[in-house]
Amino acid sequence: MKAFVTGATGFVGSHVARVLAEQGADLRLLVRSTSDPKNIQGLKADRVVGDLRDSAALEKAVAGCDVIFHVAADYRLWIRDPDQMYRSNVEGTRAVLNAARANGIRRLVYTSSVATMGFTSTGALANEYSPVSLADMIGHYKRSKFMAEELAIRAGRDGLDVIVVNPTTPVGEQDVKPTPTGRIVVDFLKRKFPAYVDTGLNLVDVRECARGHVAAMEKGKSAERYILGGENLTLKQILDKLAAITGLPSPKVRVPYAVALATGVVDEVVTGHIFRREPRATIDAVRMGRKKMFVSSAKAERELGWKIVPVDDALRRATEWFQQNGYVGPTARPA
Repeated sequence: MKAFVTGATGFVGSHVARVLAEQGADLRLLVRSTSDPKNIQGLKADRVVGDLRDSAALEKAVAGCDVIFHVAADYRLWIRDPDQMYRSNVEGTRAVLNAARANGIRRLVYTSSVATMGFTSTGALANEYSPVSLADMIGHYKRSKFMAEELAIRAGRDGLDVIVVNPTTPVGEQDVKPTPTGRIVVDFLKRKFPAYVDTGLNLVDVRECARGHVAAMEKGKSAERYILGGENLTLKQILDKLAAITGLPSPKVRVPYAVALATGVVDEVVTGHIFRREPRATIDAVRMGRKKMFVSSAKAERELGWKIVPVDDALRRATEWFQQNGYVGPTARPA
């Protein structure tokens, strides 16, 4: 099997590529000229330098492949020019789907996000059938992923064999950017978590997430989506787990929503618009945090053989990787 993978230099994509390699797949990786190849060092694969937004080049790059794993995405909760995100996440996905059609690709796995699900403030478990619309999407990242997912599902219904996977919040090693989730770990290690907000996430081991992608390719149904989730945890529970791993103290003060929102407004205006740097707290992130992103992965368990595993080992690997790769300094050591 010859597999074409986008986003292979990134966090989830690099793990997907390695799982495919372990299973004997012949790999062709789309790599941007500006990408850091660190995550694919030592991986036997053809590398094609290109960009998702170059439709003609993408169509040529896909030629001769059997399956596509479209993992690449612009995953940021704040961006100065939102059009860049829509071009990458929406138009890039459209280009991949068109390239798949033109080349008669047997099957395409599209990596969406749990962010496209319908969540409530009660913490009730969301699933693939929870009512949701574009109007429910907070921020450009969620909106762009929702729009891209709609394109993938529509393509599946129109005859292209497309399976959508919705990872929750992956955690583990090789989070090079890092992702917003990785920043939680890094900030904790830097002792930049003096307080917490009452929110919740579902954390999934990135290695298991990658295996779930391959299982979706093997067992998934076209035009269907599958949540690849792990443990539903409050932010406080996540920080407590990090405290147990590192020996660093977990914050004890909970910040009210109104205070967190005000902090997000100030940080976004001052850091983002005046100093033109990415803010640590954003208005959209605080608004998203008002809803606990708890989910059920029952459908993936039934149809893909998905198994939920504890995230403690993934958090430990993430902690060690960030420490070993220079993301934190000596302040990461307990006093």
